[in-house]
Amino acid sequence: MNQSKRLTDGALLTAIFMVLLLVAVFVPVLSIFAMFVLPVPFVIYASRYNWKPTLVMMVVAALLTTLFAVTFTLPIAILMGFGGLMIGSAIYQNVSAYETWARGTFGFIVGLLFVFVYTQVLLDINWIEEFEATLGESMQMSAELLEQFGVEGQQLEEASSLLEEQVGLLTDLFPVGLAIAGVVLAFISQWLSFKVINRIERKQLQFPPFRKLQFPVSVIWIYLVALVFSLMELDPDNILYLGTQNLLVITGLVMSLQGISFIFFYAHHKNISKAVPILSVVLIIIFAPLLYLVRILGIIDIGFRLRDRMTDNNEK
Repeated sequence: MNQSKRLTDGALLTAIFMVLLLVAVFVPVLSIFAMFVLPVPFVIYASRYNWKPTLVMMVVAALLTTLFAVTFTLPIAILMGFGGLMIGSAIYQNVSAYETWARGTFGFIVGLLFVFVYTQVLLDINWIEEFEATLGESMQMSAELLEQFGVEGQQLEEASSLLEEQVGLLTDLFPVGLAIAGVVLAFISQWLSFKVINRIERKQLQFPPFRKLQFPVSVIWIYLVALVFSLMELDPDNILYLGTQNLLVITGLVMSLQGISFIFFYAHHKNISKAVPILSVVLIIIFAPLLYLVRILGIIDIGFRLRDRMTDNNEK
C-alpha cells in the first residue's frame, strides 16, 4: 500500500511539475510566479518520502522535459528538483526552518552551477560574458549621459575609469550573485511550500521570528580569514583574490543580517514598538554606510552572545 501510494504521489506531483514548467516557458505573464512554484512538488514529495525517492522523481522529470519541452528546460528541472529535494528532505528530518533554508540554499547553488556549466558547454552561452556585455552597454549609456550634462575632458575620463572599475568588481563578484540568487530562491520556495503543506497536511510549518536568527561563531573566523587575505597585495587575476573578495562579501552580508536580527531582538526584549526596527532597516537601506555599523553589531552579537547575556540578566 505504501509503495503504491508513493508511486501515485510521485506520478501526480511530476505531472504538476510538468504543467508548471510549461506555464513558466510558454506563458510570459505567469512565468516569474511559476518559476518560484516549480520546486514545490519536489518539496512536498521529499517531505513525505525523503531524498531517495525524490531523486528518482527528479530524474524522471528531467527525462520528461527533454521529451515534451525545449532544450533549455532540462537545467531548469535539475535546478528546481535539487533545490526542492534539499528543502523537502530537511522538512522530513524535522530540522529547524533556518537550517532547512540553509540546505535549500546549498541545493539551489548546486543547481545554478549545473545550469551555468550546461548552458556554457551545450548551448554555448557564457553568463559572465553576457553579464559583462550588459554592464558594458550600461557603462556606455552612462558615459553618453554624462556628456549630455556637460562632463568632458579629464572629468569624463575619471568617471569612465571609475565605471570600468565597478564593472570589473561586479564581474569578480559573480559567484556572490549566484549565492544570493540561491538564498532568495530557497527562501521563497520554502515559504510557499510551508503554505501548501500546511494547507494540505494540516501541519504548522513556519519560519521562527526573524529576531531569533543566529549564526554560528565559526562565521566570524571565516570572515576574519577573508579580511586578512583582503589586506594582502594579491593579483586581481588570481583565484585566491577572487575567492577572498567573494567570501568577504558573503560573510559580510551574513554579519549584517545578524546585526539586523539583533535590532529586532532588542526591540522585542525591551518591549519597543515594531515600527522602530522596521524604520531602522529602511534607514540602513537608504544610508548604506550604516550597514557597516550593523555588521559590527552582528559580529559583537555572535562573538559575545549578547542575546544570551541579556536573557540571563533579565532572568536574574
